[in-house]
Order: sequence, then structure tokens, then C-alpha cells
Amino acid sequence: MNDRPSEWDKYLLGTVLFVSLLIGGGTASGLYTDTLIEVAATISAAAVFSQPPGQRIPRSVLWLLVFAVALAILQIVPLPAAIFHGLRPDLLLGDPWVGESRFRFISVGVGRTVESLLYFLAAAAFFLAVLRLRVEQVSALLPFFFMGVICNGLAGAIQYSLSDDVAIVGLMPFTINAGLFANVNHFSALLFVSIPFVVYYGLFRGHLLSGSFGLIALLLLLLAAGSRAGVLIGLAITVLSVIFLSARSRAGFSVLLIFIGLSIYTVSAWSKIDAEVIDPAFGRGEFARTTIEGIKDNWATGVGFGNFQNAYQIYEREGMIFKEYVNHAHNEYLEIAFEGGIPAILLMVGYFVLLFAALARVRRDPLQKAAFLSVSFLLIHSLVDYPLRTGALAMTFAYMNAIIFHKGFAERLSRKSEMIEIDHNGDKLFVPIGTSS
Repeated sequence: MNDRPSEWDKYLLGTVLFVSLLIGGGTASGLYTDTLIEVAATISAAAVFSQPPGQRIPRSVLWLLVFAVALAILQIVPLPAAIFHGLRPDLLLGDPWVGESRFRFISVGVGRTVESLLYFLAAAAFFLAVLRLRVEQVSALLPFFFMGVICNGLAGAIQYSLSDDVAIVGLMPFTINAGLFANVNHFSALLFVSIPFVVYYGLFRGHLLSGSFGLIALLLLLLAAGSRAGVLIGLAITVLSVIFLSARSRAGFSVLLIFIGLSIYTVSAWSKIDAEVIDPAFGRGEFARTTIEGIKDNWATGVGFGNFQNAYQIYEREGMIFKEYVNHAHNEYLEIAFEGGIPAILLMVGYFVLLFAALARVRRDPLQKAAFLSVSFLLIHSLVDYPLRTGALAMTFAYMNAIIFHKGFAERLSRKSEMIEIDHNGDKLFVPIGTSS
């Protein structure tokens, strides 16, 4: 009888992560590729949860997800119309229930809110399924992530080597403009969130040469992509990754070489930034001002998740109405506050509290530290963009959060503290203290 634990769940979830990085680069709503990712993530998570209980899921994290799902469901439940009196403009009163005005929905577009709910449920299911894996399986998902990044990087390298503007039409239900993404900024986001893991791979997995080549490739691709936010965040996350992760490594000389390379990269990065186009009149500043006006009028309930685009148009100034329309606030936090109101703001605060509380626990494990850096910078990027609205980055975000909140890493470190490292015929082994080998 084979007592070795099964590994199929690792391969199943890893495949979902890899596929999401290949086909989840679209930003439009209703994409069949996003539906495929949602179905695959949900089925895979159900398969994992059908097995005997695995790693325990933190209760605080579970309750936060429950409240988030409950808020979205509340937005599509018919409520007495009197509740909305004075809470929002008449133009934004939700659809009536069965043609009558006595009941209304919080959401001004129920279909879009249902779509957003399914999107969130799929990412949450994947996140919870990874939390159930053994700690070595969670680490083993990293190669699947790297494969997805490599495929995107190769696609981007081919595009940039052919022309400055290569759009691929017909391969996906969206136009591919950078790597396998529709949006160059989101492609850049995938590149810079990979940097801490590449640094971890080089410093702590004994692959310094390949890790260095991978880091150089990521930085060059960020420069070629030309995303201003991506270039700056890529530089910052590289510096912090080297400092944050190398504190307990022995690669001091390599760290020095990397910093020399970073100095050269800084000069190149600065040349990509044109101060005249940082924030034109029709830009993120105007989007933020208009969105804040909408938040003030809908602070109690929000307009319903997924309804930003239609609700935003009501608050646009006449001089800001052009042929191009605003599909997102380019600030994830303002957009969520507009769509979910005070309850959504409280949920965001709750998540940040849990995230920074986890920092005290992850400081001893380099993989968790790498995940924390990636999540932090993806959240920073969300101040000027909407990266989590793509299936590829949403699943990546779910995986990185699972690393951070996974209880198995702390338990493994606790066991190691009760063991001693010995050299056995050239191999490093851990044995319990007080036990002879």
C-alpha cells in the first residue's frame, strides 16, 4: 500500500493558474475566456474540498469572504423602495421588482452585479482551495506561475521585436496588445509582481544564475512595455525584494552586482517617463474627481458591483464627454467604494488589517515575504489602474494571498525550531533535537 500523499490537487490548481495567465488578460465584461477560468477554478476548488480535511483556513479570512459575498448578494435582493428615499439620486434608483415601485434593487444593473459576484466567487474558491493544500504543494504551484509569466514574456518579446505597436486580433475574444493582455499596464503588472518570486528563486532555491537572467528579462520587458507606473513600480519592487529577501541569504556579492545593474536600469527607466503626459486634462485626476462625486451621492449603498461605467456617466462634466468613454475609475479603491458604498469600504479596511497583521507572521519565511511584496505592490498599482479586473491577475492575486495567509508555513517553521540541521554524507538533514543519527 502506498502511503504517499496524492498530488493531483496540486496539478489541478496549478493548471488553473497557468491557464488563467494564458487566456485571462482581457478587461471587457462577458468574455468567454473569463467564464472558462471561473468554471475551471470553481470545479477545481470543489474537487479539492471533496477530499478529507486538509490545512485549516483562518477564521478571520473566511469571515471576511463571507461578508463580501453577502454584500454582493444583498445588492441583488429586492428591498422596500422606501429604504432608498434620500440615499441616492432618482436617476440611480435600482430597477423595480416585477414592474412595481414598492421594491427596488440596490444594484442599478443586476446582471452586471451577478457577473461580478461569479467572478469574485471563482477567485475566492481558488484562494480557499490553495489554503487547503499542504505547504509543500503551495510552493510547488510556483512553477505553474512561472510558466504563465514566461509565455506572456515570450509573447511580449516577439511583439516588441517586430514593432512598437503590434495588436493581435482574433486569437482571443479581446485584442491582444501586450504579451497575452489587452492592456499594457496589466501586462506590466504581471511582470513586476513576478520579480519578488524570481529573487526568491535565485537567492533561496540555489538558482542564482537563472534567477539573475530572469530578473534582467523582466526589467527589460518592463522598459519595452513603456508603462510609466509599471517601470517605477518594477524598480521599487526589485530594490525592496533584494533588501527584504536577502537579509538572511549568503549572496552578498550577488546583491552588490544586482544593485549595480539597478543603477543602470534607473537611468533607462527615467528616460521612459514624460512629464508632459503624467496626467492630462482627460486623465486619472478627472476620473477620480468624478468618481468621488458619485461616492458622495451613493455612500450608503453604492450603485452595485459592476455598474461603474453606467453610473459614472451621470456625474461626468459636459466638457469631459468625448467619443471615448470611461470604463473604470483607474483607482480600484474609489471604484469599489462607488459600487459598494460604506460596507465595501469597511471590507477593504478589514482586508488591510488582516494583511498587515500577517506581516508579523511572514517575516521568517522568504516565500511568504515575496508574496507579501507582490501583493503590496499590486495594491499600490491599483491606486492608478484596475489590474484585478483581469482574470489572470485576479487568480495571481488569489494565489499570492493564499501563500500569505497559509497556516502551514508557520507550523513548518515551528517544527524546524525543534530540530537540528546535520550533515549526513554531504546531505543536509533535519532531525529532532535529542535524537542521534
